[in-house]
Amino acid sequence: MKAVVLEDVGGPSCLKLVDRPDPVAGAGQVLVRLRAAALNYRDTLVTTGGYGSRQKKTDLIPLSDGAGEVVALGEGVTRFKPGQRVTVSFFQSWVGGQPTQELLDDDLGRAHDGTLCELQVFKETGLVLTPDALSDIEAASTPCAGLTAWTGIVSLGATQPGDVVLVQGTGGVSLFALQFAKLVGAEVIATSSSDAKLDRVRALGADHVINYVTDPDWGKTALGLTGGRGVDHVMEVGGAGTMKQSLRAIRPGGMISLVGVLAGARSDFLIPLIGSRNIRLQGVTVGTTGGLATMLRAMALHGTKPVIDQVFPMEKAREAYEHVMAGRHFGKVCIEIP
Repeated sequence: MKAVVLEDVGGPSCLKLVDRPDPVAGAGQVLVRLRAAALNYRDTLVTTGGYGSRQKKTDLIPLSDGAGEVVALGEGVTRFKPGQRVTVSFFQSWVGGQPTQELLDDDLGRAHDGTLCELQVFKETGLVLTPDALSDIEAASTPCAGLTAWTGIVSLGATQPGDVVLVQGTGGVSLFALQFAKLVGAEVIATSSSDAKLDRVRALGADHVINYVTDPDWGKTALGLTGGRGVDHVMEVGGAGTMKQSLRAIRPGGMISLVGVLAGARSDFLIPLIGSRNIRLQGVTVGTTGGLATMLRAMALHGTKPVIDQVFPMEKAREAYEHVMAGRHFGKVCIEIP
């Protein structure tokens, strides 16, 4: 089979298309012919060894997101049949309930080979059926960014109709969060550094938009948009660089879902601002296989489609990474696997 491997942790230039032996499904495993994969910010960190000792540093097949069809079943597998279309779950063993370190370590494209290949074996617990309403490219874009947004907005956030949700930027998680917030009937405030991108998020359903470059005090602006009440929920993808403004925008008793650190990993926010206002800080690390199945069913039922920025052929995986790292994308960057 053809596979893209990361030969060393020197950035996307270390990605190489190679031939590898076809894998064989063992007990409890499913052999899948992958048709599509998708990139996340996390994948760019892997290319530079950003996870330290927690990642494989040579000859790693990268990426965690993928979709395709079942080719063969290992001993004991009963949930799938050959020919069925499936989507790969980020955490291969976390089916439901609370996480453990063991469950969180069983992910793809970091310590274990991922989805940027023609054939791959996955645990039976790490796959869900792909709804007919989604193509393989669309389905492949959902396991990491989509499920993170779903977990933050729906599973943990319990967002209600009429709530006000603030989403930051126009990456995959933020756009999915916008779509899921609108799906449950919430009002959405979206931020971006680009007026052109803000026009696009408004077309996706954002009720209010703020350019955080021309309006660096955007937390106060968001607060004003709620009449001084404050937003109910912030999807915090920036981290240190945005937390101060998120705290300014959130209402007493509101929830900030900590998803990413695109603007820095260390913050000096004042703890009394959280404790005295009963604000909830909730970490969100993707989600469960059960959550992925529920999210995909909801998307099919409501006709929700992922925002796809660009699709690259497998042989141009390096260019796909560079596109993501340059920050030029709006939505998901995917790779088609022949």
